[in-house]
Amino acid sequence: MNVAASLSSFLLEGRVALVFGAGSAGPGWGNGKAAAVTYARAGATVIAVDINPAAAEETRAIIAGEGGRAEAATCDVTRSAEVLALADGVAARHGRIDVLHNNVGITAMGGVLDESEESFRRVLDVNLTSAFLTCKHVLPHMLARGKGAVVNVSSLASLRYSYPYASYQASKAGLNQLTQSVALQFAKQGIRANAVLPGMIDTPLIHQQIAGQYDSPEAMIAQRNAKTPMGRQGTAWDVANAALFLASDAAGYITGQCLVVDGGLGSLSI
Repeated sequence: MNVAASLSSFLLEGRVALVFGAGSAGPGWGNGKAAAVTYARAGATVIAVDINPAAAEETRAIIAGEGGRAEAATCDVTRSAEVLALADGVAARHGRIDVLHNNVGITAMGGVLDESEESFRRVLDVNLTSAFLTCKHVLPHMLARGKGAVVNVSSLASLRYSYPYASYQASKAGLNQLTQSVALQFAKQGIRANAVLPGMIDTPLIHQQIAGQYDSPEAMIAQRNAKTPMGRQGTAWDVANAALFLASDAAGYITGQCLVVDGGLGSLSI
């Protein structure tokens, strides 16, 4: 295989990528926003979905401004009817869904003694049940064509303790197992499912949901940088590049895996 042919296996020309959580929680680049733009740069038509219409539209506009193809859509991924209508609509308009990317997630700080039952259920609903619903309603379209790739964004927190946020850790651990369940059940039917497990990543979401655990945003950045063996946090692009690999034919023999993107943090003993 020549170099050009080999590199082409990383491209998504002619494919449709449905990205849930494609907006950003604030100014800058979140994991979902970067993934949507990366898929578009690889040639995919991207359906940028977010519960915030303005955030979805911002991602669409960035892709369009670069000459790519994208649509913006709004959906509450905890509502089955909304997810079904969106998936069926995309499949009807485009005739296919090749990539399902689940990036929706929230964090609630606190261990089991601190967090309310309502909060615990809400985090599991948003972080885990949402992926169950998107898989339930997108997989039939992939199965009909005999091919598809599911990429779920989990977390290093699914494997090891980092902060006292029990619901987040539990939901992400569940997402890992859901990923493997889908991967193994449908492996012979052309479906691949993998998860990306980011470690310390500098995104708008951490400033919104985690910064309160530190003396200041600057202290948060300094401490998170120091915890990572590489001496710095990763970026949303590091997560997006891993997602593109798993979504592409370059990962055609990879399924049921949890790819850690953490600068070596997970290799340290706790």
